[in-house]
Amino acid sequence: MRKYFALFFIALFILGLTAPACVGISSARQLTVAIDANYPPFERLNEKTGQPEGFSVDLMNAVAEKAGLDIRWVVVDFDKLLTGVSSCQYDMACSSISITEERKKSMLFSDPIGSGGQVVVVRKDNSDIHSKDDLTGRTVAAQVAATGAMEAAKLQGVNLKTYATIALVFKNLMDGQCDAVIADNYVAAFFTAKYPDKLKVVGPVFTDESDGIAICNKNAELLPKINAALKALRDDGTIDKLRSKWTAGLSSP
Repeated sequence: MRKYFALFFIALFILGLTAPACVGISSARQLTVAIDANYPPFERLNEKTGQPEGFSVDLMNAVAEKAGLDIRWVVVDFDKLLTGVSSCQYDMACSSISITEERKKSMLFSDPIGSGGQVVVVRKDNSDIHSKDDLTGRTVAAQVAATGAMEAAKLQGVNLKTYATIALVFKNLMDGQCDAVIADNYVAAFFTAKYPDKLKVVGPVFTDESDGIAICNKNAELLPKINAALKALRDDGTIDKLRSKWTAGLSSP
């Protein structure tokens, strides 16, 4: 009897190998998309639902619909987000990630979504700092692993302090724990509009950056699908509409 059972299970095993697993599991599985939901106006948590919202969320949801992808959001700090995509803990990340040569060594990037750059923000009553050229000998705050921190680190004689979230960066500035902040121009516009009596932008945008969707290196098959979806959304005006929706009223320096 055991012999027949053994033959039966062997037959089932062989059938399993030859049956149409051809419907690839990878193409049908749910994909994780990491986001740092503390980066208004592009990424934030809805106060009522606790769910991520913003330009990046609307855009990635539109891309997923166009490309026929099933996605699930994972909220994580920005530095852990980058590490997670590099190690393929997450399939993708859509979180205002500037495309840099260094980041391209450990992850794939979609075609650019939009462009921006870094600016300097100081307290409203500051009259000594007029641009990044006045930051020597100053304490400057930025978000950890963000391009603002990278730019601050390039400046001679700057004492750099980094924080996990951009909200903590600006709180640190308003509390007098640093002299200036380096941040994305639209994020700076958001916080200066929120605290007009406490913060101001000084000097021009001093970098030229493009954001993209970051993709785990093992998911190269996703890249053409995502780029095709982005092109369609760009061509039909969706990307511009979504950007206007979340940045309306914010004047970028």
